[in-house]
Amino acid sequence: MLTNVAVLSDIHGVLPALEAVLTEPDVAAADLIVLTGDIAAGPQPVEVLDRLADLGDRACWVRGNADRELVEARAGHRLPFEVSNWAAAQLRDDQVDRLAQLPRTVTLTIDGLGPVLFCHATPRDDEEVVLVDTRMARWAEVFADVPPEVRTVVCGHTHMPFTRLVDRRLVVNPGSVGMPYGGPGAYWALLGPGVQLRRTDFDVDAACARVAAESTYPDAAGFADEYLRSRHSDSDALAVFAPRDGR
Repeated sequence: MLTNVAVLSDIHGVLPALEAVLTEPDVAAADLIVLTGDIAAGPQPVEVLDRLADLGDRACWVRGNADRELVEARAGHRLPFEVSNWAAAQLRDDQVDRLAQLPRTVTLTIDGLGPVLFCHATPRDDEEVVLVDTRMARWAEVFADVPPEVRTVVCGHTHMPFTRLVDRRLVVNPGSVGMPYGGPGAYWALLGPGVQLRRTDFDVDAACARVAAESTYPDAAGFADEYLRSRHSDSDALAVFAPRDGR
């Protein structure tokens, strides 16, 4: 049984934000770091994957839709986001192979929480949308095949942190490390024995400058300005995502 687990989601290839979170004392002391997908699709994909690989067995990786899409792009499938097409072309073959082999879900037993299921979007699909205000019937659908002994589900995908109860099952979204909606900072969660939503501050100006200087992505400066400065509010994001949750 794990005593405490740090959850990092939606890093999206932003190395300064990832490094800021990894320096957090509670992350450094955690029994395990779980990565709930969308790890590399961004302006520093190779660097982020190498930094996470350095964690070795201290990190548990889960596949996100963007990770799957990077593998598909390397196989010749054109993606709608240019940063993802660019990122796919930068990856080494060993990194593509690693992304291709990631599991869709992982279940771990954590002190105070019992069996916890980790996924990217939902347990059954890596890109469908559920939100803090999603109706109960929709939650019932996406959790239909989750074993009854799993009383906590951790997901990412929508880049907005929340916790809520769904028919006595706790749902946790840690938010996004590299592309937060709602305010700047790197968002993550600490599990065990309870649940804590965390936010790590870092020098956004310096991080934007670093991404622009170190990445060869043609619009690295624009990406950093838009996402590291969190130009999109949670209200904006909810309005965009809401039609996709079946309401």
